[in-house]
Amino acid sequence: MPTWFIILLVVLIAITVGLIIAGRRLQKKQDEGQAQIEAAKQVVPMLIIDKKKMKVKEAGLPKMVTDQFPWYLKGRKMPIIKAKIGPKIMSFLADPKVYDKCPVKAQVKAEIAGIYITDIKGVRGGKVSEEPAKKGFFSRFKKNK
Repeated sequence: MPTWFIILLVVLIAITVGLIIAGRRLQKKQDEGQAQIEAAKQVVPMLIIDKKKMKVKEAGLPKMVTDQFPWYLKGRKMPIIKAKIGPKIMSFLADPKVYDKCPVKAQVKAEIAGIYITDIKGVRGGKVSEEPAKKGFFSRFKKNK
């Protein structure tokens, strides 16, 4: 066998092992974060005022929260929900699944953990809206059978 082939094989194996180790570390971090969210969760009635996808800097979140975001997420658009809890109007980050089914200008009971909305339990006077799945670009042009 040529030596370049053996070198290439060793490099590919090293990259694969490195990705496996990094993946396990990231999975462990995600599990710890999810456990913290589950521990701090509480159900709160709130009036949803507005929902938008905007950058973290423009969302009106507290400075302490925006400082904790990594630099690569500060420019990314995130699902933000403005809601009124009691007399206070607050901005929340939402899970993308929750953001899609969250009704605007409706009172809901939501599970929150800090400034993160994890789930919507119920809507006052109605149901939680289930948005249909988006169709792909080419599937819109297919004829119905």
